[in-house]
Amino acid sequence: MKFKKGKYSILHLGKNNPKHQYKLGSSSVKDLGVLVDNELSMSQQCALVAKKANGILGCIKKSTASRSREVLLPLYSALVRPHLEYCVQFWAPQFKTDRELLERVQRRATRMMRGLDHLSYKERLRELGLFSLEKRRLRGDLIHAYKYLKNRCLDDGPRLLMVPSDRTRGNGHKLEHRKFHLNVTKNFFTVRVTEPWNRLPREAVESPSLERFKTRLDVILCNLL
Repeated sequence: MKFKKGKYSILHLGKNNPKHQYKLGSSSVKDLGVLVDNELSMSQQCALVAKKANGILGCIKKSTASRSREVLLPLYSALVRPHLEYCVQFWAPQFKTDRELLERVQRRATRMMRGLDHLSYKERLRELGLFSLEKRRLRGDLIHAYKYLKNRCLDDGPRLLMVPSDRTRGNGHKLEHRKFHLNVTKNFFTVRVTEPWNRLPREAVESPSLERFKTRLDVILCNLL
């Protein structure tokens, strides 16, 4: 049903009513800092995040005289990158253009550091001991999957998303791969994490603690092109 805005009005009741403003016909809504449109496309969120992160990076560049990595890298890690990764398991970019838009922020940050501007982006990341943002999102997905499965193993209830397997090949903790007809659903966390998780070696998924899992995962990701 289509609403005709002219036939509606807002009635605020109560003395302490905050008198919120409501909108009809809006194609997007912002909830907990994440902008979601009616097609579940995260392009607007990616553009918003990239703009905010670039603005902070520009402030750092103008207000900081030093260009050493010892100064700029902690500032980038503390003030810029959190905006690029806040709640990213929910709004992870689906399209290549959005992924490149976010990656350009980190590419710009690494190029600001003295002595690295002549190197390629991959070489700068290796020199600084950083992962690309895309690889960090993958790392975050796998860590969240580990924490979820670890907590489920402590319960007596059914182990959601886990497929019992007696096969010797694989890591022994395979996730069920679910098929969807809509492209947008392929980017959901529970769908996109399945294949990378199933490719992890057994010694990683059977890590006794989260810290051990992170250590083993970082070694695997370092060797991942």
